[in-house]
Amino acid sequence: MSDSQLWKGKGPRRAHSTAMPTSTAAKTTTIAANRRHEHDTGSPQVQIALLTQRINTLQAHFKTNRKDHAGRRGLLLLVGQRNRLLRYLARVDRTGYTDLIKKLGLRK
Repeated sequence: MSDSQLWKGKGPRRAHSTAMPTSTAAKTTTIAANRRHEHDTGSPQVQIALLTQRINTLQAHFKTNRKDHAGRRGLLLLVGQRNRLLRYLARVDRTGYTDLIKKLGLRK
């Protein structure tokens, strides 16, 4: 029995999402571009840059998968986390905040 004969759902059968998690190489380049010193991997600037990268990847995923509401919730959680980190950075290091939002293209 073929796969198409087993499918009992409504509508056409669709392939799963092709959205992949962020690769290690992409993370490494993002960290290198936004770190404050040689061994920096956890500063707010790096965390915000990594979250922005994940958010942009998810936005591309939602253009093809409009009904993925559970994934959309995850996207909203990431956006909220990024906003909290941006508020913290604006409060603690205003010049670092303005440089980062220009670099990442946030806040038009």
